[in-house]
Amino acid sequence: MSKKNDNTVENEQPKKQAEEAKTAETTENTVEEVSVEEKLQEELAKEKDKFLRLFAEFENYKKRTSKERVELFKTASKDVVVAMLPVLDDFDRALTEIAKTDAEDLKKGVELISNKLREALKAKGLGEVQVKAGDKFDAEDHEAVTQIPAPTEDMKGKIIDVLEKGYTLGEKVIRYPKVVVGQ
Repeated sequence: MSKKNDNTVENEQPKKQAEEAKTAETTENTVEEVSVEEKLQEELAKEKDKFLRLFAEFENYKKRTSKERVELFKTASKDVVVAMLPVLDDFDRALTEIAKTDAEDLKKGVELISNKLREALKAKGLGEVQVKAGDKFDAEDHEAVTQIPAPTEDMKGKIIDVLEKGYTLGEKVIRYPKVVVGQ
């Protein structure tokens, strides 16, 4: 019986070793599969992050370029409008001088032409900066041409006279109003 037990023990040992080897191999394969799967998950996450960042950057680029394009269209005619500002000033001077005479027909004709020019420029985005005598002087919004002694104490630091109107194109100031300030 000892021979039979020896054979059985000898046969069982290689089987156990084979099973242990398979179990170890399966565990290694599982560990390898898990680590490979984890690596792939990490790479996928990195690629997704990279894609999202690139997409966001592209969206910002589109917004920025469209904003620049709109701004360009708004101010594309800036040179022409700026060149027309002296003509508007001349119309204002002409209307002031014509008002001193009795020539009503002449006054109406000049007013008609002046209004047509102003409306055409307004349609292109030209706006007038509203300034009048008595407003507080602000160096950010006005251009002081000269300072004179204030006629009254309450006029110190305020606008005494407007020499030249100021204009905006869209929301941008293209010419600041030129004023006389009380000192």
